[in-house]
Amino acid sequence: MQGVEARKLFGASEHGSHQHPAPFGSYNKGCLAGGAELPETGPTWQAMRLSRNRNWGYPETISFIRDLSATAAQQPGWKGLYVGDISQPRGGPMLSGHRSHQMGLDIDIWMLPPDRLNLSVAERESLSSISMRRDKGAYVNSSWTHQHHEVLKAAASDSRVARIFVFPGAKVRMCNDEKGDRKWLRKIRPWWGHHYHFHVRMNCPKGASGCRNQDPPPAGDGCKGAEKWVQDILNPPPPDPNAKPPKPRRQLEMADLPGQCIDVLQSQ
Repeated sequence: MQGVEARKLFGASEHGSHQHPAPFGSYNKGCLAGGAELPETGPTWQAMRLSRNRNWGYPETISFIRDLSATAAQQPGWKGLYVGDISQPRGGPMLSGHRSHQMGLDIDIWMLPPDRLNLSVAERESLSSISMRRDKGAYVNSSWTHQHHEVLKAAASDSRVARIFVFPGAKVRMCNDEKGDRKWLRKIRPWWGHHYHFHVRMNCPKGASGCRNQDPPPAGDGCKGAEKWVQDILNPPPPDPNAKPPKPRRQLEMADLPGQCIDVLQSQ
């Protein structure tokens, strides 16, 4: 396995390993033992883009999706949730797309409110989510609703969740609209993209000694920081003439991942 791109090995796994469930490493450099598959369709959710085989996660992640989708289904106009990428069956780097989503603890949830939960396999490949952003993400557009606010609030209020990534304009809108308890806003973090979906990142589960959490968000509700993001979108600062060009990203090899990841791949 040495010298082989890890994404090719993990991308070839079609099912989870027969091991005790455990995330190893970090969100962008790790793997998943004993992954659980999110059923393609449930009472209040549908997994999308089934051809990617990325509807696998740590069991607690799957439980969270069940819980949040049931909450979303109580919102007017929402039947539940359309769930995008979680992780590959054994986690690890992906053949395309994400740098994170490697431990079964990241979830992409579509911004499109589901109006039915009987989509065919073909429809799940062709249907697209909808963008919530306006002016390059400085503001939400007319598709944003109070129901989006409530679904995100419910997700961020869950103690299992570490943070949620969403475009800056949505964070500022939620800051302006929230009139009650604001503690949950700390977990809502502005980040580029994330206007077709929001990205939920779970905490490392209790007792998972091989899992490394991201540093916690800064203290406070984070609203001033999000406003700064918006101002930089509307009035971009001049480029730094001394900035060095980014280094080309190197694909991860097995040696870059925790040692347990070899066992994960070799397990039945």
